[in-house]
Amino acid sequence: MGSQVTRHNPATVWAVPDAFRSIYSHAVEVPGGTRVLFISGQVGIASDGTLRSGFTQQLMQAMDNVEALLAAAGMTKAEVVKVNYYLTRAEDLPVLGQIRRKRWASDAPEAVTVIVVSALARPDYLVEVEAVAATH
Repeated sequence: MGSQVTRHNPATVWAVPDAFRSIYSHAVEVPGGTRVLFISGQVGIASDGTLRSGFTQQLMQAMDNVEALLAAAGMTKAEVVKVNYYLTRAEDLPVLGQIRRKRWASDAPEAVTVIVVSALARPDYLVEVEAVAATH
């Protein structure tokens, strides 16, 4: 694949640390008849590098980051076909459902997986959101 794909790391999403730039992109778009955008798991880090506090704020920021990456690729939430949510606490599932209904409800909803895990990359991360979008 190499140079055939487009990587999206806009300033509207937290900057990838130098140590990870050779092994991580926020989103990767695959060319072809159908455009496919793979968005890496987004956490509650704002574009200024600060981690939001609490589950609700981290989830909202992670969703903002997904929307910013879609915009950077010229896509919208309507083109999202798959979302994975990773939570560190099962008790946050009702809040996840409420926020999803409020922000991302649709007549044509995407495929969704919700997984409760024991931990994410940092112990203060409470949620991670990963998405795939596709369009012609």
